[in-house]
Amino acid sequence: MNKVFPSAAAALDGLLKDGMLIAAGGFGLCGIPELLIAAIRDSGVKGLTVASNNAGVDGFGLGVLLETRQVKKMISSYVGENAEFMRQYLSGELELEFNPQGTLAERMRAGGAGIPGFYTATGVGTVIAEGKEHHDFDGKTYILERGIVADLAIVKAWKADPSGNLVFRKTARNFNVPAATCGKTCVVEVEEIVPLGSLDPDSIHLPGIYVQRIIAGQHEKRIEQRTVRKRENA
Repeated sequence: MNKVFPSAAAALDGLLKDGMLIAAGGFGLCGIPELLIAAIRDSGVKGLTVASNNAGVDGFGLGVLLETRQVKKMISSYVGENAEFMRQYLSGELELEFNPQGTLAERMRAGGAGIPGFYTATGVGTVIAEGKEHHDFDGKTYILERGIVADLAIVKAWKADPSGNLVFRKTARNFNVPAATCGKTCVVEVEEIVPLGSLDPDSIHLPGIYVQRIIAGQHEKRIEQRTVRKRENA
């Protein structure tokens, strides 16, 4: 099966529908599938629920889908840095299912592993626990969290071979691996597609069994927060 597609739009052809659940990799602006996000925007699909660590920034990353009002609900951990997100949420236009960061990663991992739910102590006694099943184990209270199984996973990797074996670069590995595994279909954008057999098997971060479609393209590598020392007077 040929997994390599010529463009993001081609790779998403036949996969998008209104009201679907999308799992998106990335952390802040690091390792985000920006080409696929742009193609989703251009498709006009709406009513989306997006599971992602964060919601991008104004005008970039998932922020572009918020600007076009294509996202109905976010399942997220960190929702700062995005004024449009804040405006929509406070006005009641956008639903938010807030998750502790480790819980969100584990919900994705669990969904990809076929685990429907798990118990965690994180969030007990807070608003996170409201409406969730509680159970005591060895005298300690835990809450039940459900695994996430998305209709589509979109992720960003550094390199791929034609079989979809992936290598991520440094911290861009972040949420991309669990997001990739929890999608019924996984579409990946990479900086480079290398020949089959050229990747060291011990260096592969995600095996191609999880990947259905691949595109290669150029990416804009932004720095989300730049902190510099004030210049001293000469």
